[in-house]
Amino acid sequence: MTVSRKIMAFSPKVKRTTKHGDGAQNLLRSQKDAYARLLNQHQNGKFRSYLQELATQQVEESMSTSVSRSVNVVSRRKKGNSESSYSVDSLSSQQSRQMADASICSYTDKTSYQVTCTEDQGIKPGMLEKHARMELHKAAAPKKVPSKPQHKRNEKDIKISSNLVGSEEGDSQQLSCSCGEEQAKDKSKKKRLKGNLAKKDEGECGPEVDVITGKSPNKNIKAPQTQASKESLLQNNKDKGTKSGRGSRKQLFEEYMRTEDVSAGLERGELIKGVLRINPKKYKEAFVPSPDGSADIFLDGIAARNRALNGDVVVVKVLPPEQWKEVSGDINERTLANQMVPKAPDVIVEARYNEDDEVIGKMKNVCLHDKAPVTTQSVKHGSAFNISGSSSERAMQRTGKVVIIFEQKHSRAASGFLKFLPNKNFAMFSPVDHRIPRVNVPLVDCPADFVSRPGDYENVLFICRITHWPADNNFAEGRLAKTLGQAGEIEPETEGIMTEYDVDFSEFSEEVLNCLPQDLPWSIPAHELSRRRDLRKECVFTIDPATARDLDDALSCKQLSDGNFEVGVHIADVSYFVEEGSVLDQIAGKRATSVYLVQKVIPMLPRLLCEELCSLNPLTDRLTFSVIWKLSPEGKILSEWFGRTVICSCIKMSYDHAQSMIEAPDKHFSAEELPPCSTNHRIHEIKEAILNLHNIAKQLRAQRFESGALQLNQLKLSFSLDKESSMPQGCYVYQYQDSNKLVEEFMLLANMAAAHQIYRTYPELAILRRHPPPQSKMVDDLQEFCDQMGLDIDLNSSRGLHRSLNENLGNDEYAAARREVLTHMCSRAMQMASYFCTGALKDENSFHHYALNVPLYTHFTSPIRRYVDVIVHRLLAASLNCGPPLSLSLEEVHKLASHCNDRKTASKRVQELSSELFFAVFVKECGPLDSEAMVMGVLDQSFDVLVLRYGVQKRIYCNSLEGLKAVHFRKVGKRPEMTLVWEQADPSKESTQQEISIFTLLNVQLKADGAPMKYSAVLKRPSALI
Repeated sequence: MTVSRKIMAFSPKVKRTTKHGDGAQNLLRSQKDAYARLLNQHQNGKFRSYLQELATQQVEESMSTSVSRSVNVVSRRKKGNSESSYSVDSLSSQQSRQMADASICSYTDKTSYQVTCTEDQGIKPGMLEKHARMELHKAAAPKKVPSKPQHKRNEKDIKISSNLVGSEEGDSQQLSCSCGEEQAKDKSKKKRLKGNLAKKDEGECGPEVDVITGKSPNKNIKAPQTQASKESLLQNNKDKGTKSGRGSRKQLFEEYMRTEDVSAGLERGELIKGVLRINPKKYKEAFVPSPDGSADIFLDGIAARNRALNGDVVVVKVLPPEQWKEVSGDINERTLANQMVPKAPDVIVEARYNEDDEVIGKMKNVCLHDKAPVTTQSVKHGSAFNISGSSSERAMQRTGKVVIIFEQKHSRAASGFLKFLPNKNFAMFSPVDHRIPRVNVPLVDCPADFVSRPGDYENVLFICRITHWPADNNFAEGRLAKTLGQAGEIEPETEGIMTEYDVDFSEFSEEVLNCLPQDLPWSIPAHELSRRRDLRKECVFTIDPATARDLDDALSCKQLSDGNFEVGVHIADVSYFVEEGSVLDQIAGKRATSVYLVQKVIPMLPRLLCEELCSLNPLTDRLTFSVIWKLSPEGKILSEWFGRTVICSCIKMSYDHAQSMIEAPDKHFSAEELPPCSTNHRIHEIKEAILNLHNIAKQLRAQRFESGALQLNQLKLSFSLDKESSMPQGCYVYQYQDSNKLVEEFMLLANMAAAHQIYRTYPELAILRRHPPPQSKMVDDLQEFCDQMGLDIDLNSSRGLHRSLNENLGNDEYAAARREVLTHMCSRAMQMASYFCTGALKDENSFHHYALNVPLYTHFTSPIRRYVDVIVHRLLAASLNCGPPLSLSLEEVHKLASHCNDRKTASKRVQELSSELFFAVFVKECGPLDSEAMVMGVLDQSFDVLVLRYGVQKRIYCNSLEGLKAVHFRKVGKRPEMTLVWEQADPSKESTQQEISIFTLLNVQLKADGAPMKYSAVLKRPSALI
């Protein structure tokens, strides 16, 4: 019998007791009415105590039956939906009992009998409700089997209303048509059942509150304090409003704390605010970083998260020590082991090949716990991989619970699949991301033939937006937004990713396009030329990826008679076309960044601007904002000039073109070997400029790292695509060359120069970029781990770390792989770089950029794809008296910086997921793929590897390895080691052992899984066994 049938079989019995024609029900009703009258007549303490004792005794006698039945239903449902089951499982016994009572209502919802009593009657909250439920269970005993007509009526009555509220007026009206009749029936029945019992206060029976579906693009720019207040009041009011229509089901989640109490608690240090991270592999585990840099606060179970989603800013209350979690070994290792976080991007890569620079993922370190005994276990495929034995060392990890969602960062949108539920007026939406709850969606939102042909939609992806998550339900409520298409296809999967991360990929509106120049082809007005420095006769050129179409920076270099060089960085003057306060400016601010997918770009600006009018295309006059230095051959800045200019690029070069000139300085390049070039400048002149820039860049780079800069480059996967289908035909690890480094050095120099210029003029309004140092506790743990591993790594300073990674790992063919593994470890200890308004931070020392080791830094060089750069251009123009003053206030700049941080983080994650999607398709189409791999980390039941040929990281689970007989896990100091015992093909031979530790080289195979867009890494058996 299926779960849904079990529930339906049970529920009509409950319903039957509420019919007027049933003698048992009438007797029960009279008993309840008499009970209520007695309560009203007798208010003395003894009588109240007697009633309470009697009710408690009766409830306890019946609880074992009702709870076991409830838990049975829940367990069956959990088993049937194991891959995305979203139930509260980490609860105390009392909470578990409450959950058992409420879980049956997950589908049957509004059918519970409601009994209430006022506080002045002195009855414990919920006592009468439990007693009434106990009586209902008694009445529901199978003494009388209803007739078939009666049973059909009961099944019809038990269809529940989803109590959903729409994002628009039409949504609410549409739902009311389908659900209003059943809601009215429920309400009338509940009124009759209440009889003479005391009524609830009117404040608890307010109307349903409408919820706005989805997140407005402006949502992240709101003041956090105001937003927290609105969200908490909205959610609490909705919960109260739905109680009257739910039969006072048990609350699974606590009500949110009042905003004023939260503020007071934060000031006193009793509460902690932070970003919620939910483990994608174990969604019942979540973490909030501790402000003091110690181990994360652990949120055990879904109830502790209190309906917050991954990425939300939450306020957490730390639980008493007796409720902390006992864990084996080092707490930080546990956090690491249970958290598969996205790969950390480069620390300071400004070059466009990675479309990002120094962002660091805020991840935990790799500190591994001290001595532990060897644990041994046999491997049984398909079963849980349980550890036989535990560490002798125990540590207590602080636990907490969410008391309010301070700011909803998650979009509340998800891609997933629909599941049909018989005899329900809603369907179950199961998100692909298990960290998001399952959602009840009304059938009116589903395709017209979904009810009659649900099997046709088993592999169809949908987009759902959560509109409400009641406090008494494991499942949220929401609305279907769109049908995407077949799972496993690139475009539907890509659209799902973008929607979940709130990327606006819609076409620009007519109103926005009207802000662009209408007279095409456009040319620079004569009056604008007269106000700019004319550099059109200079040898100016661009160096970009071969496929780039938004060319927002150019370089120039000429040697002066005194032996010094005049070097210019020329950036597209986007602020000329994007007028402050215009509709175009507003949409650019909301998007905040272009999003670079494998197969396409979602632009921040209309393509007329980003690919034509602003793009520094060759042989075309373009408006620019320039910084020009006089530099010595050693890279010393002798003078500096900022201003608005006009240029005409003489050639569009790729990184490969520039690299070929750097590698062959004496070679004569013909016109056929290069892109089209202006006749005003010879190829030899361009080559000399590139070689001079390369020599200066080497000097600048050496000085930077000698001064303490740090660079943590990580591998980036690139794809070659079919021109017609855009399907991946091949993939390779992107090679970071000297030409990339050349461009990077001068972009960094220009950004630093712009930061100093705008901060000097606008010390309260400048928008800069800061990078805090790694927290000392994490660095100390990582240093201890490296020492135990025998690694000569200096973590005392950014300079020492950079030198260690580049000088102490050998020079053999696997040195780069070891460097990548260590870079991955070190990145986890780093904090995230972020934009900020200088007026919002009073301590100038906090402006410092750790990775670059400079006091001031900002983004100036990419205004076509980053909105922060547009604001910096406006500040620069105002500081140089060649543009109007910025009209934004300090508070507005602060909100804008926060919004740009959010969008930058989302954009980076979408870019990573796009790469993962294409690689999964590549594995499916071209796999299995064999490669060498290097072990990055060893856990007690799995280990992580870096697949060297493709630069991807995968976790290999020991219980998935065919032919593996046993696993021995141990610690040598802080170094984790594992021995795999393989069965021999010949039983008479002894088993073969394979040692696994960090830096071990293995042979792995990547192959597609059964699920769409999934692939796994499998360890190949040692060659001795083959």
